[in-house]
Amino acid sequence: MIEIMIAIAVLAITLVTVFRSQSQSISMQTRARIMTSLSLLANAKMAQIEALSPESLVSGKGDFGSDFPDYTWQVNITDSPGSLKRIELTVRNTRLTGDNVYRLVLYKFYSAVNGS
Repeated sequence: MIEIMIAIAVLAITLVTVFRSQSQSISMQTRARIMTSLSLLANAKMAQIEALSPESLVSGKGDFGSDFPDYTWQVNITDSPGSLKRIELTVRNTRLTGDNVYRLVLYKFYSAVNGS
């Protein structure tokens, strides 16, 4: 009888460890998926911004539509010394409370002659 109780105790300890490991693995996978989505959305949005003419560059914010309902973006455009513009893009996951931001900063040169 004691042998059975010891075997059950060992089994219980092992199962608790396995379930905790599984839970942590799921949490890490979810975080990795969200961080990957943040970086891909930020790169796609930055590519759209880079394609705009200098006159079209304005600060603003928005979302990614129904395909990515939990993600928003904000872009801040500021002039830097010379003919540089500082483009700061922030993409945020609104569902997470911590580590939910991905930020890209681009400095782009615009010549006064042809505007690009």
